[in-house]
Amino acid sequence: MTNTTNTAKAEKTMTGVDETGVVIVGAGPTGLTLACALARQGVAVRIIERAAEFHTGSRGKTLNLRSLEILADLGLGERLAAVGRTHLPFRKYFDGEFVNDTEPFAGARPTATVPYAASLWLPQTRVERLLREQLAEYGVKVELATELVEFRQDGGGVEVHLVDGGRIAAEYLVACDGGRSTVRKLLGIPFVGDGDPEPMMVCGDVEVEGLEPDAWHQWFGPQGAFMLCPLPGTRRWQLQASLETDAEGRAVAPSLESFQRLAVLHTGREDLRLTNATWLSTWRVNVRMAERYREGRVFLAGDCAHVHPTAGGLGMNTGIQDAWNLAWKLGYVVRGLAAPALLDTYQEERLPIAAWTLDVTSAGMAAVVEGIGTPGVGVEAGRVGDTTGLSLGYRWSRLAGGGVAADGPDGGGVATEGADGLLLAGDRAPDSPCPGSAGEPARLFEYFAGDHFTLLGFGPGARPSLAALPAHVRPVAVDDPDGAIRAAYGITGDALVLVRPDNHIALIALAGAREDVLAYLAAL
Repeated sequence: MTNTTNTAKAEKTMTGVDETGVVIVGAGPTGLTLACALARQGVAVRIIERAAEFHTGSRGKTLNLRSLEILADLGLGERLAAVGRTHLPFRKYFDGEFVNDTEPFAGARPTATVPYAASLWLPQTRVERLLREQLAEYGVKVELATELVEFRQDGGGVEVHLVDGGRIAAEYLVACDGGRSTVRKLLGIPFVGDGDPEPMMVCGDVEVEGLEPDAWHQWFGPQGAFMLCPLPGTRRWQLQASLETDAEGRAVAPSLESFQRLAVLHTGREDLRLTNATWLSTWRVNVRMAERYREGRVFLAGDCAHVHPTAGGLGMNTGIQDAWNLAWKLGYVVRGLAAPALLDTYQEERLPIAAWTLDVTSAGMAAVVEGIGTPGVGVEAGRVGDTTGLSLGYRWSRLAGGGVAADGPDGGGVATEGADGLLLAGDRAPDSPCPGSAGEPARLFEYFAGDHFTLLGFGPGARPSLAALPAHVRPVAVDDPDGAIRAAYGITGDALVLVRPDNHIALIALAGAREDVLAYLAAL
């Protein structure tokens, strides 16, 4: 199969089979992020969705700092800021009585290296809508009511069979179709872990009369939990609550009437009125991870690859970050810029992140459940690890080319040890103000934005190494008069820092080590 330029309509072969570069199954945040990142590279992509209509339930409701960086790279930064909300207080009650207000990011401000100070609150439906709008700018639309029922693959590609009898021939297939993934089941990949067959909570979107939308209201107490979180830009609230049970102890199905009874039970307020309930759902504890993320030309991402407790709000974010890791690698292979072996690093890098996510969210959920009976404890008890995503990197990866460049013949470089506070290959590359060649204001993230590698050159000794690089590498001579960028990157002399398309550090080298950089790129 040959690669094609991106188009809203795939080519039709003489045999009646549509051809494309990549087929994505599932149009949630994971699939849409992947589709946007591939389409931006010019990769022909189709994204299919079994549902006949786009989801309307809020589901995930926060983007963490790393996801905000990713989506800003894709061009969504200003649009997200316009519709989302930061600094949402957590208003806690115990046994119906007000206890206190807390706010996880109170006082937080952007810094030179971290452009986003706080998570952004907005419903997942709004994130998906903005991603679909971005994708449409590349001429790609989500194909609703389009269901994969089977696929076949060989060394040359994948053929997807649709429920209506249609077929799509692609170079690769990526499953982003959720925890009950059809693709994962067809592959026979074990979904390792355990889950509770009985629901633990009810969820839904409602309108609320009698409550100010200035906080996430959280009622804890001996009878369980009841929470109402306002959804920015709408009149709606996301409800999460302990199950209502009948006289025999059986779970009552979610409904507006049940939600209203729960509201009175937990808040003690008869004046609190819930109306217009949509997205009625139950939630079960489910902690599972796919045994592997790849089978030949088929990949798993997002909830298809891992499901975990809601503590810390990592679900939507982990899926977006899966897609970001896979997108540049898949695009480079389809475009002929890298060998197929590069795709092996997707599982190598992301599977350990999923394992970490399962661990911290399980511990976080346990802390929240334990705290339900304690005055003043709220859902922030679930923040038992880094929920910002900024510290998550891939130092163990074969793509981490090294970071030893200290005390070389040119008199400096970077630290030789991965001590706390020092960057190594595999880590997220920090942002920083970095004026352009004419002295115009600019930031490193502006240079990183796109699908290229970026080679940062620190000091005059690095300038010769920035010349005549491959087309997919952007050279940046770092102007750093106050030493802020050197401090952020742990650079003490002249040096080179190669940054991957997903903004993780690929290689740190001495200023004159141009051949090391070229060898790294050639090894891809």
